[in-house]
Amino acid sequence: EQGGTMFDAIKWNFTKFLVDREGNVVKRFGPTTEPKDMVKDIEKLLASGTTKL
Repeated sequence: EQGGTMFDAIKWNFTKFLVDREGNVVKRFGPTTEPKDMVKDIEKLLASGTTKL
């Protein structure tokens, strides 16, 4: 389980999750995180070829 910016519970329906190729949650982003701010984490995960950042 990954913590978020607003406690551990999902408080809002715009919480975003980055998942690996196997469907495991790698990182959790709060509702106020803009998708453009997630690009580096997405690219890093894709480039790694693994399930960890």
